[in-house]
Amino acid sequence: MSRAQLTRTGILRMALGGGGADPLLPAEGGGGRRAPFLLRALRIAVVVCLYWFTSIAMVFLNKYLLDSPSLRLDAPLFVTFFQCALTAALCLGLSLGAACGPPCAGLPTLRLDPKVSRSVLPLSAVFIGMVTSNNLCLKHVGVAFYNVGRSLTTVFNVLLSYLLLKQTTSLYALLACGVIIGGFWLGVDQEGAEGTLSWTGICFGILASLCVSLNAIYTKKVLPVVDGSIWRLTFYNNINACVLFFPLMVLLGEFRTLYHFDKLGSPSFWGMMTLGGVFGFAIGYVTGLQIKFTSPLTHNVSGTAKACAQTVLAVIYFEETKSFLWWTSNLMVLGGSFAYTWVKGLEMRKVQEDPNVKSGERNETGV
Repeated sequence: MSRAQLTRTGILRMALGGGGADPLLPAEGGGGRRAPFLLRALRIAVVVCLYWFTSIAMVFLNKYLLDSPSLRLDAPLFVTFFQCALTAALCLGLSLGAACGPPCAGLPTLRLDPKVSRSVLPLSAVFIGMVTSNNLCLKHVGVAFYNVGRSLTTVFNVLLSYLLLKQTTSLYALLACGVIIGGFWLGVDQEGAEGTLSWTGICFGILASLCVSLNAIYTKKVLPVVDGSIWRLTFYNNINACVLFFPLMVLLGEFRTLYHFDKLGSPSFWGMMTLGGVFGFAIGYVTGLQIKFTSPLTHNVSGTAKACAQTVLAVIYFEETKSFLWWTSNLMVLGGSFAYTWVKGLEMRKVQEDPNVKSGERNETGV
């Protein structure tokens, strides 16, 4: 989600799975009559389309900002820093707009507390690793291969669940992970055969997959510090990230790069930067909408289908020609991800329906 997408997506997914109601999301029926079927179906279709559009547009925009031959801006940390700063500003703006009434009336008041900021700092470090490695992966690989390049998140979820939480995984789920790993290695092999392989991009993709898994774990750990508020957590996380990015940009000489950048005063450049930041912020919100109006299982299936559509669009847009085995690697990754989602969904349903399972175990499985 890579947000960087990643980012707000993981926080919202955690909060919507086990926290209070999101003040920006429409309230559900609450005891009233359910909406007519056609109205509900139309609403779900609109939300899913909105999620697809936002997610795909964000990837293409970030690819342009990070690796466009016409832009020639070699400052990936600055692009990520700007998106974090814009996200923090949007959170603060929405909070200030709470006095204006719906739909912002339920937003918490945001104020910077140094003590809370220090408590969120470990998550912010993981967050920086996640969004930076995602963007660097996208910079060095094509959009078509981006999904495969950072496809090991599910595998790291299983590995970290065992190492950190001592949770075992079923045989069918492990087989699905095996298919994902096989698709990943086949994709790497085919990218090498076509002469487009970037080992730098592959390494950043693996690191991004690891950081996405760690981000979910640390998010769950840090949420109580901000009273379970995803908006406070997003605000503090991005404020911390902005502060931590400064020494990194100095160390890597990105301020010197910006000084010599010929489009620094271009309104179109800043317009694209702002648009990319807005899409990066919006992905968390539309992810929350999709989970709310469908289910976490449906959201994951929708995300898998979106990744497939994104790959096809990238191949068409960039006029690329891919081999049969290259497409096979993508299908293996997507098929393995879908199978894992389906297996875990069935296991969660079985646990929730079993009256002999303790409440704590039921919650742990859900997370």
